[in-house]
Amino acid sequence: MNDKANILIVDDEEVVRHSHLRSLESTDCNARAAEDGKEALQVMEQHPFDVILLDLRMPGLDGMDVLKTIKQRWPDSEVVVITGYPSIESAKQAVRLGAFNYLTKPVGPDEIIKAANDAMTQKRWAMRSVRKRCQSVETVTYKPFYKPVTH
Repeated sequence: MNDKANILIVDDEEVVRHSHLRSLESTDCNARAAEDGKEALQVMEQHPFDVILLDLRMPGLDGMDVLKTIKQRWPDSEVVVITGYPSIESAKQAVRLGAFNYLTKPVGPDEIIKAANDAMTQKRWAMRSVRKRCQSVETVTYKPFYKPVTH
């Protein structure tokens, strides 16, 4: 990953958080972990992350609530949902709420790196598209379709 992607890992299981952090060590990114949804949102307040690897089932705020809040408040962040309890309904709900991807546990190191890379690539393409639209709007000369009334 270039341009130092900022990745937040959110999972209530310490072993999973450390495993994902170790997987991402070999990439050129800044990775941080949060142990629950509440902490994840507090961390996002301080510094929004590019990519969030998000567990669904956690005590307190569950992953769907965290996903919904992240996409409302930080729509440019890409969220990869990772769950040990997959279902078609939760996958559909996650996509509806704006998740970039939905993975089922167990997830190996290569899958974590690929998911983070893919999400970061998506974010970069989306940001490039926004910049292009803004540039094209700036270059358009607007002509009024009416004649101003002068007195």
